[in-house]
Amino acid sequence: MSLKVAIQMDPVAGIDIRGDTTFALGLEAQRRGHELFVYDPEHLTMSLKHGAAPKDSVTATGRATRFIDDRGGHYQEGEPETRALINQDVVLMRQDPPFDMHYITATHLLDHIHPDTLVVNNPTEVRNAPEKLLVTSFPELLPPTLISRNTDDIRAFRDEHKNIIVKPLFGNGGAGIFHLTPDDSNLSSLLEMMLAQDRAPLMIQQYLPDVRKGDKRVILVDGKPVGALNRLPAEGESRSNMHVGGQPAEIDLDDDDFRIAEAIGPLLNERGLLFTGIDVIGGYLTEINVTSPTGIREIERFTGVNLAATIWDAIEEKL
Repeated sequence: MSLKVAIQMDPVAGIDIRGDTTFALGLEAQRRGHELFVYDPEHLTMSLKHGAAPKDSVTATGRATRFIDDRGGHYQEGEPETRALINQDVVLMRQDPPFDMHYITATHLLDHIHPDTLVVNNPTEVRNAPEKLLVTSFPELLPPTLISRNTDDIRAFRDEHKNIIVKPLFGNGGAGIFHLTPDDSNLSSLLEMMLAQDRAPLMIQQYLPDVRKGDKRVILVDGKPVGALNRLPAEGESRSNMHVGGQPAEIDLDDDDFRIAEAIGPLLNERGLLFTGIDVIGGYLTEINVTSPTGIREIERFTGVNLAATIWDAIEEKL
């Protein structure tokens, strides 16, 4: 069957197709004969008319688009048009965080069309599952963790655990993450700066030395692990995110990955979080990524396994 697929994403002109998971999902949709309509969340609108159903009032202005696996010219697009999203079969919510009020508002608007139009992932549950907070449902899988704005509590946590990681609760891509050692004198000034920038608490975790061996991204579809990618930090860097210089490396799924997936999979399925990515360091779960998980292009390059096809199999089964 041919599906009408809308993709809510950052501007397609600026993506790096070598590592862009959204691009891979679009290519696979096209292989199956599905039609792509791409729009920026800036152009997601709700225009209510008296007596009209809310689900009929959610529109997006975008373009019919074709993805091309060519770095020299990776897309073709039609003229701008406005579509009612209730008339699409699937919406892929794939714009990158930050998970701010702009992002949250988009989930509220898409709530009105889901599940009549299947939104991946379920916008209600994306909103209710911030990536650094959803993991707190599974304390047995986490390293020691503190979520707080209280500077006394944060200092006490460092006194207890010595090496710590400090990161913004709603950040992404490795931005704003700091590794502090027991004798680092910058803790007070760092907290002053970070707490002044945002009213949200910070996440503090015990530093895991195994990060030098890599921060593993495990892809889950319907709560089951289907592939993995290792991300190795650059020399002199504690962060392994590829946005900040981490290098992808091939790695297999192991017993820890299956153990973690078995624990969290039922919750992910219950919440309609069809496509997720988890971060695992030394057997510890550190994040559950539900907004725009990445890594499937790199996994395909290393293993030849097309996880975009696995994801689309799951989407089509839902329909």
